[in-house]
Amino acid sequence: MRDDNGHHGQAHEQEIGGIEYEQVLEQAHFDRFAALSGDHNPIHVDPDFAAGTRFGATVSHGMLLFTAVRGLIAHNYPGAELESQDLMFPNPAFADEPLTVHLDIVAPPADDRLELITRVENASGQACLEGRCRLKLNRDANQEARR
Repeated sequence: MRDDNGHHGQAHEQEIGGIEYEQVLEQAHFDRFAALSGDHNPIHVDPDFAAGTRFGATVSHGMLLFTAVRGLIAHNYPGAELESQDLMFPNPAFADEPLTVHLDIVAPPADDRLELITRVENASGQACLEGRCRLKLNRDANQEARR
């Protein structure tokens, strides 16, 4: 699977009703996100600087990780509106590191609202992003996507 930003990955559903998407963010993604967001903190864009920090390498912007989550939501819930999000970034995600984006449904939709637990994990299984999102579903778009 390739998304609109040129990211390569693979999506598949879990047995428990969740969705997973595997991808790798490269330094070029960090650099482009910095250019778009204006966040040029050297921990994200300067490998020489980042090598001298406790992380030892550049780390992803937290909101770049969330764009992977948001993209997976948009792909699987077309037309859904993001009503709220609650995010934490407990561990770094490094350039060229395999990541797995998880969306897990908290409960069946009620009143066209769906609650998701979101998580981005590195190859060691450590959470780089943890959170929750509430969506307002667009039933017409979801039915059309399933046809």
